[in-house]
Amino acid sequence: MPRSLDLFLTALAPAVWGSTYYVTTEFMPAGYPVTLAVLRALPAGLLLLALVRRLPGREWLGRVFLLGAVNFAIFWTLLFVAAYRLPGGVAATLGSLQALCVILLARGWLGTPIVGLSVIAALAGAAGVALLVLTPSAALDPLGLAAGLGGAVSMAAGTVLSRRWQPPVSPLTFTAWQLTAGGLLLVPIAWWHEPPLPALDAANLGGMAYLGLVGAALTYYLWFRGVARIEPAAISMLGMMSPLTAVLLGWWLLEQRLTSWQLLGAAVVLGSVWLGQWAARRGATPAGGRGLQGGRSSPVATVEEGA
Repeated sequence: MPRSLDLFLTALAPAVWGSTYYVTTEFMPAGYPVTLAVLRALPAGLLLLALVRRLPGREWLGRVFLLGAVNFAIFWTLLFVAAYRLPGGVAATLGSLQALCVILLARGWLGTPIVGLSVIAALAGAAGVALLVLTPSAALDPLGLAAGLGGAVSMAAGTVLSRRWQPPVSPLTFTAWQLTAGGLLLVPIAWWHEPPLPALDAANLGGMAYLGLVGAALTYYLWFRGVARIEPAAISMLGMMSPLTAVLLGWWLLEQRLTSWQLLGAAVVLGSVWLGQWAARRGATPAGGRGLQGGRSSPVATVEEGA
């Protein structure tokens, strides 16, 4: 499959994740963030498990639950803490540092060389997100800042480890395992820290179906599929599409006004995403013509063999 199509399909995931804020605030009951995360991850994971009909072997259980933790349970919990304690713009800007975290973690865990242009693209992307979403009155809460940074590191670790650990199964099966594990890990947190959900109306159920089927099952399948095919530095830059989509949806559906600084930020984000793809591709193909895989054989072959 052409690389451009792989990039497009993978970019759809964070673009759709950008709609999560709108759907959650407009269609879901307020005050139940972890419970909603459980209902987003666990039913989607169980549905995919019913489709693939394959459970992880004993040798993969530990890795799957660790991936479920960093990609979903820890990441979503810290994301909600940051969202409650920080203005949305600050939380989104901290989240955009994930791209830089991926570059550093991929160096240590995959042996991927650090490409200067990739670092520049990651920093430019974070600056673009800041222009896009930050306001002059943004307040800084220490616990919220720690949660925002921790969420970025958690998601970055999940991206790199998902690249490092590629089981001999299809991306759909790998997605089913991780969503189910992440949902199960979130159940006790929701049980202990949140009251029971109120009765859900049709709008609530429609929002939940969208978050589970589209915002989790479909998008994370596309994301993990891309993780197996695209360089870590390149795929991490695609996450910048999430705050961009959120801002555009606010302008289109909520009639929020876009300032000239936000338009500049959008242009910087798009430019940084393009630069990140070019830099990562250039860094992955040295003079000898062979792509670097961090000292490992290509994980794409492993996934396709089990597809």
